[in-house]
Amino acid sequence: MSNTLMDAAPGFDQPIAMLKHCHDKIRKQLATLQSLLAHLPAHGADAAAQQAARAVQKYFNTAAHLHHADEEQDLLPMLESTATGDDLELIRTLKPQILEQHQQMDKDWHILNSQLDRIAAGSGAELSADGVERFVQAYTAHMAMEEANVAPMAKRLFSAAQMAIFGEAMQRRRGIVPMPPVDAPAVPVDAPVVTAAAVAGGIALADLRLDYGRASLSEEDTLADPVDQFTKWFGEAMKAQVNEPNAMSVATVGEDGRPSSRIVLIKQYDPRGFTWYTNYNSQKGRQLAQNGHAALLFFWPELERQVRIEGSVVQTSAEESDKYFYSRPLKSQLAAIASAQSAPVADRAALEAQFAAVEAASGDKPQRPAHWGGYRLVPERIEFWQGRRSRFHDRIVYTRQVDGSWVKERIQP
Repeated sequence: MSNTLMDAAPGFDQPIAMLKHCHDKIRKQLATLQSLLAHLPAHGADAAAQQAARAVQKYFNTAAHLHHADEEQDLLPMLESTATGDDLELIRTLKPQILEQHQQMDKDWHILNSQLDRIAAGSGAELSADGVERFVQAYTAHMAMEEANVAPMAKRLFSAAQMAIFGEAMQRRRGIVPMPPVDAPAVPVDAPVVTAAAVAGGIALADLRLDYGRASLSEEDTLADPVDQFTKWFGEAMKAQVNEPNAMSVATVGEDGRPSSRIVLIKQYDPRGFTWYTNYNSQKGRQLAQNGHAALLFFWPELERQVRIEGSVVQTSAEESDKYFYSRPLKSQLAAIASAQSAPVADRAALEAQFAAVEAASGDKPQRPAHWGGYRLVPERIEFWQGRRSRFHDRIVYTRQVDGSWVKERIQP
């Protein structure tokens, strides 16, 4: 007979059980905090106190924030979009309470955290008894309420597909790449194509639906100039640590009328327009030469926002292209020269050989090729989209007038 030394933690395939496991960890850290409060008067900030302070800080500075985000960004919105009748009325009553409690506990923690900093460093032994008691009581009551109401509702209402979506969201939030189930059956080569209910990873695609609800957007929320509004939203995306907030889709159409899109990185924007750099002989370059209009799309899922920009496209000046080209790393400069972008190549070895030849010929001072430079989209229409519940989204559109001014209006989702 053997006994495990640690409780087995549920996996992300059981997201509600995972949340309960997080609650159990919180309770342990709260107990450590109370023990530390009793320890300090007799022993001061000794090694044991320092270790305890660091352990509490490690949890509440990182894991607790992820736990709150699980609830605020996934669990509560999913419940609100799924529940009906009395369940919906209850979750709409509880949600603002839960969000308010999260904010208050964060404020209380901020005070305790500064005190724990000094204890962890051995430079102080002050820990507010009132602050600890308030923090412990608030968290304890908060978790009890969620475990009595929210968790049972989720377990009762969520489908297997919703549980999978929630678990994958929790993994992504923690930097874990979701893996397919180990027991997922292999699909035979000659298996029939499923058209009525397409599935991916065992999840019906029609069920891949998360309701939005992080923010709203009104006419009064937006600035008079759309580039200023873009600057505001781009700054908020940077602050929120959105993954590659500068990544945008560029859609172009050639003379054959067939659209094509790809992701590029914006390098500059100002009242003149939105600028990126590329090979003028690439597919998008050729299409822009045939049809000088394009559309850009920024999507920031962490903020439930997208920005759509449409307009005409011009090449930047040679001076601007030079300035950016020579600011790039040397190998990026060489790659721009070596690659005949979008043209076929025999294999990777041939591509590497092209690079080596350019590197040998150019040394450490390559010259910008004439076929490489910038494009600037001069905006004619800019739409700011904020996700809302039940797909009833907010959409504010700016349209440039003949005199260069902008008209702002709301359009329907």
